[in-house]
Amino acid sequence: MRIFLAGATGVIGSRLIPLLIEGGHEVTGMTRSEHAVPRLRGAGATPVVCDVFDAAGLARAVTEFGPDVVLHQLTDLPDDRAALAGAAEANARIRTEGTRNLVGAARAAGARGLVAQSIAWTPTSPVAADAARDLERQVLEFGGVVLRYGQFYGPGTYFPDERPPAPRVEIGRAAARTVEHLAAASAIIEVVD
Repeated sequence: MRIFLAGATGVIGSRLIPLLIEGGHEVTGMTRSEHAVPRLRGAGATPVVCDVFDAAGLARAVTEFGPDVVLHQLTDLPDDRAALAGAAEANARIRTEGTRNLVGAARAAGARGLVAQSIAWTPTSPVAADAARDLERQVLEFGGVVLRYGQFYGPGTYFPDERPPAPRVEIGRAAARTVEHLAAASAIIEVVD
């Protein structure tokens, strides 16, 4: 399949690229940063620099690639877990406006599939909870698949050396399960240990 991966340099996106390439898929990886281009190219993906909040530029990038599936792994989370409380608004914007732009781009490109990252727990922040519900509604209205991940643990996550409280999922297992659901029928699927 031809897969447009939004969030290609994130904690799960970077693990998805080699799995997708090994599976014979053609991957375009989206990043906001020119600095990430060599890393994406080195991993075997065709890099595209684009901001999810630039709806016209995003639609152009997705349409030019012509994906079978758009894979939404975008978040706006800090590297430091202690700073999470202050990130709710930015991450909510990715889940609402960013998802709206990505769904619009997928429609414009004629993509037949959309697979998006959500969460398997109820956030304590009302803003985050509303944003997660909005993301899921948009994806399901497209006819896509919502993957509700447990909290990631393993190298490169907020929990590199310990397991967080349930629901949780080891980051490598989450990536592998994501690839398994690329052609799934529209549904909400929990991805947890």
